[in-house]
This record gives sequence, C-alpha cells and structure tokens, in this order.
Amino acid sequence: MRLLLMSDTHLPKRARELPAPLLAELPHADVVFHAGDWVDTGTLDLLEARCRRLVGVYGNNDGPELRARLPEVAYAELGGVRFGVIHETGAKQGREQRCAARFPGLDVLVFGHSHIPWDTTAPTGLRLLNPGSPTDRRRQPHCTYMTAAVADGRLTDVELHRLPPRAPH
Repeated sequence: MRLLLMSDTHLPKRARELPAPLLAELPHADVVFHAGDWVDTGTLDLLEARCRRLVGVYGNNDGPELRARLPEVAYAELGGVRFGVIHETGAKQGREQRCAARFPGLDVLVFGHSHIPWDTTAPTGLRLLNPGSPTDRRRQPHCTYMTAAVADGRLTDVELHRLPPRAPH
C-alpha cells in the first residue's frame, strides 16, 4: 500500500496551486495524508476528488469551513499499522515523549505546522513524520512532501521528496 504525506499547503497564500510533481503522485497513492493548514476549501475538494482515500485534519490557519469538514485528530489503520494525524505537536524539545504519552495506541503519527521535515522514533516505537510543506519552505532549503508504504504490517520506504524551486509569479 502506497502512502503520500503532505501538510501546510497554505493555498492560495503561499502558492496558487499544488506543485505538479505532488499532483502526479496522487494516482499512485492508495492513501493520502494531509496534516492541516489547507487554508482554502478548494484544496480539500481537489484531494477528495482525486484521492482513493484521504485522511486529513484541520490546522491553526484553517477557518470554520474546513473545521466543519475535518477533525482535529484523525486515525486510520492500514495493513495492520495504526496511524494518527494531527497538525500541531508543540516544541521540538520533548516531542517524542509528549506524542508517545498522548498517542499510546499508535504506530505512526503524521504531523505538520512547523514546515520542517521530521522523521524520528520515540522510545516506545512511535514513528513521528512531518512531511514539511510542498508550497512554503520557510527557512528550509526546499519545499517537500513524503511517500511511504505499508507492507507486512510495517511502515516501509519512507522517503522525503524535495520539490524544485517555483518560478516567480
């Protein structure tokens, strides 16, 4: 099972549309995760229309329309792997311990907010993944997203993808 992870798309404020390489991944993904800060409902509509399965949450920059359609925390069990999705996890210091305590039943927690790619494992075995942002790199060298797979009850093939710089508007 192939997974596509994204967060912090911030459309149309940070970009006019999702990057073409990210859109090209959609037909290949069995499940797409979006960890919040969509900003516009058009991106949610697009992903709902194009994805086989979408697991998304709202973020701190998402207004009432998105909050009415998305939860703060979402859960999915895929091939025996228990996933959670949330936008904010707090400061990086102590993140693994905080998240492991808050989500003891999960194998993987996908999160966003910082726009900083993250891939660590808590002492409990909880894997924490932040795909960064495909549209707003902030202080990072590249805009990013992640792909992964679930096989034989395990998360495999986690890969951070760097997007090429966008042409100026």
